[in-house]
Amino acid sequence: MAKNLSGSLRDSLVFDAMGEMRVSYSRTLIETIRDGGLNAITVTLTDPKVYEQQAYTEARAAVAEYDRFLAKYPELLMKATSAADLDNARREHKIAVYYLFQNSTQFGRDLSRVEEFHNLGVRSAQLTYNYQNWAGAGCKESSGSGLTRFGRELVAEMNRLAMLIDLSHANEATILDAIQASSAPVVISHAACLALHDNIRNISDTVLKALADRDGVVGICQLRPFLTHASPDVALPVYFDHIDHAVNVAGIDHVGIGSDRDHRVIEMTDEYLAELASEEGENFNLKEWPLYIDELNGPRRMEVIWNGLRERNYSSVEIDKIMGRNMQRLYQGAIG
Repeated sequence: MAKNLSGSLRDSLVFDAMGEMRVSYSRTLIETIRDGGLNAITVTLTDPKVYEQQAYTEARAAVAEYDRFLAKYPELLMKATSAADLDNARREHKIAVYYLFQNSTQFGRDLSRVEEFHNLGVRSAQLTYNYQNWAGAGCKESSGSGLTRFGRELVAEMNRLAMLIDLSHANEATILDAIQASSAPVVISHAACLALHDNIRNISDTVLKALADRDGVVGICQLRPFLTHASPDVALPVYFDHIDHAVNVAGIDHVGIGSDRDHRVIEMTDEYLAELASEEGENFNLKEWPLYIDELNGPRRMEVIWNGLRERNYSSVEIDKIMGRNMQRLYQGAIG
């Protein structure tokens, strides 16, 4: 690894529970991300805002696209399908890449598709995105349900196949129902703390406690609008405030990193804004941009996080847990 890494970070397992590893990334950028300390990342494969046959078709295509991308850089990236691949990737100086769907619409109401995608290497799926689907309700649904009857069947099938259940973007009723319904620990891979900042995507202390009670983990995200109204150049301390709060409520064993961020350096050009508007659709709100925090805007952000946790007086063992060991334990329990 890069020589300027601190010994403690170099020895740590560093796992981004939900971040971006775009198929457009160059070899040089991937090398910089790896040398910045990242050992593993869970990536979103396809647009979660589509339904029915389109969702299934695009999900199949996305798996194939990412398989080709990883195969292009076999010395840098490894398709990960088990918790053991974390150690395998570190030993080979690669980044382990896990596949995630941010919705369950690709399954439709056909539970056989869960096994189909599991056989293709997908190891995690959210039950919902922002709105109601067959499984439950998203956080933006005005009168949504909790976990539906089909949602309970989906949870049971994902448990049977050892596919990790992700409750990011779900409403509170769906989250709490799914935590109780699941026989395996679940993840909220990218969110922040509602007690510190009122955002519809953030989770309450009730959820944090329920998640911890069943040995789940939350990944604290790096999307600035979820964290604070402060400008990007002064927002970094608030990010660590959210980590502190989650640790205080859920406990040190139940908090991790889930950036929900692009690992390249973002520049707010007209071209980039057009790209965002196309990708995000109704989620795009120019008033909230830029989404990044200045110090976390780039491929070496994990160094910044490790140093920030040290400055907050976390012990080496506690830092290791937040940076990746908690997610490793979760993946061992959920996907094997």
